[in-house]
Amino acid sequence: MHKPWVLSERYADSKMTNGRFAALVGGLMKSLTLSLDTARRFMRQATGLDAAFADVGAALDHLGFVQIDPINVCGRMHDHILRHRVSGYREGDLMRHLHRDGPRRAFEHHLPDSSNLAALPLEAWPHLQRAMQARTRSDSTWSGKLTAAEKKLAARILARMADEGPLSSQDIESARKAKTHAWDSTTLAKSTLHKLFFHGRVLIAHRDGIRRYYDLPEKVLPTATLNASTPSEAETTRWLAELKLRQRRLAILKSSEVRALGDEIVAVNIQELPKLKVHVLRSDLPQLEKAQSSPSGTSEPLLIAPLDPIIYDRRVTEQLWTFDYRWEVYVPPQKRQRGYYALPLLHSTHFTGHADLKADREAGKLHIVSSEGRSAKQAAKSVAAFLGLTGVR
Repeated sequence: MHKPWVLSERYADSKMTNGRFAALVGGLMKSLTLSLDTARRFMRQATGLDAAFADVGAALDHLGFVQIDPINVCGRMHDHILRHRVSGYREGDLMRHLHRDGPRRAFEHHLPDSSNLAALPLEAWPHLQRAMQARTRSDSTWSGKLTAAEKKLAARILARMADEGPLSSQDIESARKAKTHAWDSTTLAKSTLHKLFFHGRVLIAHRDGIRRYYDLPEKVLPTATLNASTPSEAETTRWLAELKLRQRRLAILKSSEVRALGDEIVAVNIQELPKLKVHVLRSDLPQLEKAQSSPSGTSEPLLIAPLDPIIYDRRVTEQLWTFDYRWEVYVPPQKRQRGYYALPLLHSTHFTGHADLKADREAGKLHIVSSEGRSAKQAAKSVAAFLGLTGVR
């Protein structure tokens, strides 16, 4: 049995021998032990917080996906995720990348194992097919099989798209329908378009604010992407497990995910956290070796997105970062601890507080509703500048 690769504070100033590193990369070693500080530095560096990607496409290829959310209180989720990671990133650049003129390099869709909407590189399309087909048979009011009335309207919508191009629900006359739950659509056109989108029969061609314009897949994605063969179920299971690690870099995996990834991963033990069991991609080991001795690239305090990859898994966040954080948008006001849209405050390798922000675009000001941490106002000024606002209150 091979001993784990041990990285500790006393080892931080020495380089791993070439032979030991080669053994790790070559698949001989199955586990390693890190100090807490090394693990934190690695997550910062590996998720892209310390060295900007050249463009949105490079960031998307590295992370595997970027979660999209329409709520715009102090900027949108996806813009906050990417503004720290892409050189010269401007508000709205992700949408411009997705809906660019000419050949598409990425698209919007729901992750197959959740209802989360995400920006995805083209490589993801074949792996979504099985989930799309399953939805056509489900009883979900939101994403399942079409009702008789929706089937009839769908035929009209698809025919119009073939002739006219992109359409929004506002372009389609239909009767209003009764709401069956809080998330249900209010018109037949909306429910039909949502289901067609979940089934992969239409895609988002572009947006006007939060309004979606849908078109046929063959008018949105490259032919080679649409014609790619559907992977096996095992291949998609492996892809999803790898996607989790690409997104978070250190992640808790299910036993089925560990089996699916096999030698592609290495188990990681944190010296100070014996109960935390996480894994890393073997391809990330060079970055991990770098993190053992290199400090974080910036000491500037950062207000990060509520669902940023570095804190997405609350189980890891609570232990690795000693930070109990919850996005409280859907929490009743009387039960909120930090605020409606509180952004976590990251300073070097520590979370030191938060700032609940609200942008007043008309007045050109960013309001701090509540905050914690000495650096919160400094970091809020960076958010204001990103949003094109002239001051912080």
